[in-house]
Amino acid sequence: MKIDLTDTTASKVNKALVQGRRAIGTPAVGMVLTLVIVTDEENAYDALKAANDASHEHPARTLVVIKRVSRSPRDRTQSRLDAEVRVGADAGSGETVVLRLYGEVVDHAQSVVLPLLLPDAPVVVWWPVNAPLDPAKDPLGALAQRRVTDTYASEQPVRDLATRSGTYTPGDTDLSWTRITPWRSMLAAALDQVACEVRAVEVEGEEFNPSCELLAMWLADRLDVPVKRSLSGGPGLTAVRMDTNCGPIKLDRADGSLATLSIEGQPDRAVALKRRETAELMAEELRRLDPDDTYASALRYGVDRLKSSGSVPKSEGRAGLALPAPVETAAKAPAAQATAQAPVKREPPALEPVRKAEAQ
Repeated sequence: MKIDLTDTTASKVNKALVQGRRAIGTPAVGMVLTLVIVTDEENAYDALKAANDASHEHPARTLVVIKRVSRSPRDRTQSRLDAEVRVGADAGSGETVVLRLYGEVVDHAQSVVLPLLLPDAPVVVWWPVNAPLDPAKDPLGALAQRRVTDTYASEQPVRDLATRSGTYTPGDTDLSWTRITPWRSMLAAALDQVACEVRAVEVEGEEFNPSCELLAMWLADRLDVPVKRSLSGGPGLTAVRMDTNCGPIKLDRADGSLATLSIEGQPDRAVALKRRETAELMAEELRRLDPDDTYASALRYGVDRLKSSGSVPKSEGRAGLALPAPVETAAKAPAAQATAQAPVKREPPALEPVRKAEAQ
């Protein structure tokens, strides 16, 4: 069931939710949390589909906040809220409200979302794209107990990881971290089978994939050994190699679905390491709403402490982040201009021909 509301208010949206539940014969609210999705019109469909699939495991009230861009100065001064209320089969196992914000209300989205939150239920805010670098200080992020971002959707993922390591607040998490859960489980299980000391690690994966950096930082933080980040053609993470005093341990996944675990002295084993969809990642994140201390420790290790090999652009360097050029102050500008206008001092001509003539 869908109810369209044009130029509406939050109280009218709440009334529409009650009317929709009564119309389909489910007046009681059986949802366990409120999921707020902050996205744009382009990515709203995919994000909402993933949230609806995850709601089969975690029934939730899903609020999709779409901030529409006003084209003219006159439109930017006029506030308007359009809403689409979905209940029943159109909303998965919960309720869905799509909120489209226009004009000045775009800068005050929290005032629209706050009356629609479920009472006495945790709040999770998810940014599929264009996430703030400090989610806890975002007005919508301040309402949530858990804040989910996805660095993989960023244009400069490595730099964003370095920034978020300094702005981390308990409750922050990243889907790039969620993607490596099977890898972390498999590597921990492999080390439990041997009594060896790890001396060095190499993490191999495609470029501009923050999951590779997060896995490398987690291994370096936990094992306290040098970790090298190398590049491959992907897809995603392709291999982890650990050098131990008992022989090498290797987890290799070349095709993105099936991996091979090799341990010295044991037969090779095939293990399933399928690349998961966004709905599976969100379902995993919603299972626990307490702060992820392991993620925080790996993030604070620092991406700039990893060794890198391969061709990495300077703007996305993994061995060290590119720093902006120093800004020339007003005091230095005249001096620089005078230096540019000063005549160039030329060196005297070479004396070698004169010496040859004297020798003759």
